[in-house]
Amino acid sequence: MSESESDDTADFNLPGFDLGEPPAPPKAAAVQAYRVLARKYRPQKFSELIGQDAMVQTLGNAIKRDRLAHAFLMTGVRGVGKTSTARLIAKALNCVGPDGQGGPTIDPCGLCEPCQAITDGRHIDVVEMDAASNTGVDDVREIIEAVRYSAVSARYKIYIIDEVHMLSKNAFNALLKTLEEPPPHVKFLFATTEVQKVPVTVLSRCQRFDLRRISADQLATHFQGILKAEAVEADDEAIALVARAAEGSARDGLSILDQAIAHADMDGDGRVTAGQVRDMLGLSDRGAVRTLLGLILAGDAKGALAALAEQHDLGVDPVAVLKGLLEACHATTLVKVGAPADAGQSIEERAAYEEWADKLSFQLLHRLWQLLLKGHEEVSRAHDPREAADMAVLRVVHASSLPDPGELARKLENGAVITSSAPTPTAPAAQSRSGPTSFEELVITLEQSGKYFLGETLRREFGLVRFEPPLLVIRPLRPQPDPQYQTKFQLALREVLGNEWRLEIGKEAAAPSLVEQEEAKEAAAREAILAAPLVQSIIETFPGAELISYEVGNQRSVAQ
Repeated sequence: MSESESDDTADFNLPGFDLGEPPAPPKAAAVQAYRVLARKYRPQKFSELIGQDAMVQTLGNAIKRDRLAHAFLMTGVRGVGKTSTARLIAKALNCVGPDGQGGPTIDPCGLCEPCQAITDGRHIDVVEMDAASNTGVDDVREIIEAVRYSAVSARYKIYIIDEVHMLSKNAFNALLKTLEEPPPHVKFLFATTEVQKVPVTVLSRCQRFDLRRISADQLATHFQGILKAEAVEADDEAIALVARAAEGSARDGLSILDQAIAHADMDGDGRVTAGQVRDMLGLSDRGAVRTLLGLILAGDAKGALAALAEQHDLGVDPVAVLKGLLEACHATTLVKVGAPADAGQSIEERAAYEEWADKLSFQLLHRLWQLLLKGHEEVSRAHDPREAADMAVLRVVHASSLPDPGELARKLENGAVITSSAPTPTAPAAQSRSGPTSFEELVITLEQSGKYFLGETLRREFGLVRFEPPLLVIRPLRPQPDPQYQTKFQLALREVLGNEWRLEIGKEAAAPSLVEQEEAKEAAAREAILAAPLVQSIIETFPGAELISYEVGNQRSVAQ
């Protein structure tokens, strides 16, 4: 021991302090990094793939019949298992079985050296490439050069290219020849989320599998099994909320489930509850969205703006508010048509949607949807989203207070009957005022109800045969391109004016179209003006003078 070391030790060797022998260095603890659920429960067999039964059956039949394509393309939204499927195909093609004598199989053993090496990502003959970071033609040229050599130890040399749509145009062109006629020992497996960006020349050389979104029910069942394996308790409603938030992606759902478990552990009891998941995902704001929608439907502009401002102060994006309103409108419409209840909805949500579904007509719900959709689009691209959200909400408030024309007509008709205490000679006149009293008024009613195309078509293409409410008989003045026009017109007429209205196509002579009648009136008025003595004298005095415009009453017209 050096002198300095002796002095340092002596400084601490005081009465009451027995240093003794220096402690042995601690043994290195076997620390194993936590694996997130999405990696821990990655499918290792085709039977573990969720919701892709058609693809598994096709691959199984191809392997049994030895009709394997040389290139496969897996496409679908994020997290449905594209890359996992590519690795499973690689294992299925290179599996040799536990005894080393097996061949390609749809059920790889997972025990042989090729299966284990592919699972660990260390097999020399299974090459994975991320096209997002290897986009150039030089990266593809390396593959082209390497495919000429046989596999080192596996049955097939396999290239898995993830996000293949990210390859450059030159890289795709360089790959085409090899992709069309690869050596028999080479297989290409492509995965992409944006198949529309893959050139058609590449698509035509691949066997394509479109992986489906995984339903919320399937995800919920899958998550229940994982929670059981992890010894974590969770409410059924909490699992349903996670499955719904995943939007068809198993990976996204497992990431959310990981977060939910951690959130539950922080609360102490370790149980995942629906309330915790709602708070974690921000779903508690749905109550605020329902409150806002209720104010809008009540026509309370001031209250709606105050609720919108409160959401803004809480940091909620105006686009998210409009999206929430759209979801509420959609959910209410589904309730009205009798769709099955969504497991992710709370009791309060369902009760609110059922109440609105009873009070609102389909016409009003469709109008509300269109207005909110337009508002969402405007807010998304506005330079000031908050101002755009205020104006969008005000527009919806105003429109929600407007009566539906068809419903209004029926209410007026029912009111006229109710208020009539006894039949009187004026009753028919009162009833006739509850709906359109002429063909032209009917067309205007249709146009004001949003049926602009139908109204314009009736105005220009059809002539009136008989107008006997609730019967309308018309005749086309020229051939109609749509052979189903009568059915469509009938449905639209009943939607706006009521189910008692009937539309018939007559064969007898019809009056000119409304447009032709208007043109005839214009021509008659012009001729009458030109025939007036004063106008005749002006034309004689100024040869070549033309009638440009004229005004009859308060209506101004331009002469043709």
